[in-house]
Amino acid sequence: MNQFNIKDKVIVITGGTGVLGGTVAESLAGSRAKIIILGRDQQTVENKALEITKNNGLAVGFSTNILDKKSVENVRDLILKQFGKIDVLINVAGGNMPGATIAEDQTIFDINIEDFKTVTELNLNGTVIPSIVFGEVMAKQKQGSIINYSSVAADRIITRVAGYSAAKAAMENFTKWLAVELATKFGDGIRVNAITPGFFIGNQNRSLLTNEDGTYTKRGETIINNTPMKRFGKAEELNGAVHFLCSDASKFITGAVIPVDGGFSAFSGV
Repeated sequence: MNQFNIKDKVIVITGGTGVLGGTVAESLAGSRAKIIILGRDQQTVENKALEITKNNGLAVGFSTNILDKKSVENVRDLILKQFGKIDVLINVAGGNMPGATIAEDQTIFDINIEDFKTVTELNLNGTVIPSIVFGEVMAKQKQGSIINYSSVAADRIITRVAGYSAAKAAMENFTKWLAVELATKFGDGIRVNAITPGFFIGNQNRSLLTNEDGTYTKRGETIINNTPMKRFGKAEELNGAVHFLCSDASKFITGAVIPVDGGFSAFSGV
């Protein structure tokens, strides 16, 4: 038996229309998993699901507000009606806002508290709520895997991103807490883990890391200098770790946070 086999597993992905979420959705669909993409815009999630289906995968999309427990519960019921089970939840949805980030000419005292609250709610509660709603299904099934997307900003102090860092650090703590809670009260068939992506260039951070001519900004150069592999990551390089955590190959792993960062979190800078 192939312990890495995920064929016919029902996998729910929040933020599945983004670069990281969309890439892992395509990868897991290619391994014959059944993919459910959650996002705020119905047309966008349907388009992504159709794209995956055209490439010989199986995917459906549902419009959902992950910060509204009732909205997530409604989608959970639709998924169970159509598929009968939920094997994996991958919490990719998250993000940052300018007001929760400290510009080069600012200090912490200039931070926008409302933006800080919004970023905290999205990155923390946006993981907590789906984990509770879909985790309850897994508790009844006595099996399931929850995989959260954290950030190197949770463990290492990355300047400027105050709100995002605080939220991801709290989310990592919740990951470990929930892993203990579910294993001790509902058995060894339920696992909760996280991966920690390093630096990947996307639409949100492109201008911070690269210049228009493709060269690195000062911040980009600092990151590269502190990454032993001397490059930024590619979205598809997260897929192997996620596939592993979806599969029975990781069935004795829970409460773990796995870095996928080119060595950034291991490097002291000297």
